[in-house]
Amino acid sequence: MEKSIQELIQDLNDDDEFVQEEAFGLLEIRSEESLEPLIEVLSTKGTTKNVKEFSARLLGVIGDEKAIDPLIATLRDNNKLVRREASTALSRMGDNAVEPLINILDDDDWRVRGAAAWALGKIGDKRAIEPLKNLLDDESGFVRTGAKFAVDSIENT
Repeated sequence: MEKSIQELIQDLNDDDEFVQEEAFGLLEIRSEESLEPLIEVLSTKGTTKNVKEFSARLLGVIGDEKAIDPLIATLRDNNKLVRREASTALSRMGDNAVEPLINILDDDDWRVRGAAAWALGKIGDKRAIEPLKNLLDDESGFVRTGAKFAVDSIENT
């Protein structure tokens, strides 16, 4: 009997890595059906770190632009690894994520600014150069480093 999307999402939290990998693969294969539930778990209170990490990663693999805003909201997550997966997923979204990422470069939260800078650097779109240069003097070392990486990466492509 085929597992439901919700059961597969719960399997992402299993202690057995093989169960996690199988669930990840099946959710990817069933991406059309799993998109909305994966987006939903990102903002659901009580969702475990593992499930959020895997969900963000899957949304990056799926690449549907509906996931951009929820992934941006996930950049505020308390867990560093969840934020990193959200940033990486956004970097996989390409052109569709450039403007939303540029728009959060002035966020009050240094973690959000830094994650946006790193994602923009991986995307490599020249529209981001000037907004990123504004972050080279940011109060946060994480943001400055991300902005420098991004500017160098974009200018050298």
